[in-house]
Amino acid sequence: MTEDEQIEEMMARVRKLELKARRLVRESFSGEYLSSFRGQGLDFDDFREYQHGDEVRFIDWNVTARMNEPFVRKFREERELSVIMAVDVSGSADFGSQHLSKRELSAEIAAVLGFSALQNGDQVGLLIFAEEPVMFIPPAKGTRHLLRMIREILVAKPAKQGTSVEEACNFLVKSLKRKALVFMVSDFHAEILDKPLGKLARKHELVALRVNDPLETDLPKAGRVVMVDPETGFETLVNTSNPNLRMGYRKLMTRQVEGVAAVFKKHGIDAATLTTDKDTLPALHGLLKRRGRRRR
Repeated sequence: MTEDEQIEEMMARVRKLELKARRLVRESFSGEYLSSFRGQGLDFDDFREYQHGDEVRFIDWNVTARMNEPFVRKFREERELSVIMAVDVSGSADFGSQHLSKRELSAEIAAVLGFSALQNGDQVGLLIFAEEPVMFIPPAKGTRHLLRMIREILVAKPAKQGTSVEEACNFLVKSLKRKALVFMVSDFHAEILDKPLGKLARKHELVALRVNDPLETDLPKAGRVVMVDPETGFETLVNTSNPNLRMGYRKLMTRQVEGVAAVFKKHGIDAATLTTDKDTLPALHGLLKRRGRRRR
């Protein structure tokens, strides 16, 4: 396939993803996004007469002097958010035993959330990371801006294939001067999670979206196979017909998932797991409904 053909194929995938994301947002998603994520501050709205119980610090003394009655400033919640998609494109992101790879699933998630954010009037930015930050696109508005983000998720080729959530968190803590809403999309197969995620969650509003493939949880009974770590290149011969081996693998992966969930809970990070063999909407709906209930 020529380079021009590759570019055309990639743009066709981006356009298809745009149509799907717009439909999902239009039909069933934007309302839940609106009720779950709000601005980080207060904007001045108007003045009104002082009422018993109002905070004295909100009295506007200039208006009070002109009207000969105490008046207070009214505020409305700031609506606009800076939304950052932090997307893992390490070697393991290209794995997929179903119709989507984890990278393609991540792009779909970013598209749905991105169009929801734009419809809400929010700015959207992107951090692509692997073993180190690969690309940062500052928050902005507009469909063309978002489509560029989706395209970059799909085509990014990191020089180092490993995963460092720590490096991604450190970059965001240093780079984002204003409090933002950060969606971190990753399989979270990283050695260091606790401290960097905690540090990022203290400074910004962090939501963790864990992408997973069914074969990462349960090994199929497929005889002897060579397994390759996509991030290190390490190869090993495994007899998947051995029931003890499959059970041991399942327990190991269960402990890994539980360990990551414990880190999220410790730091009050909202999280959802999305898999390559299922529709993304139910898990995202569940996440937003939980957040919406807490806000109400």
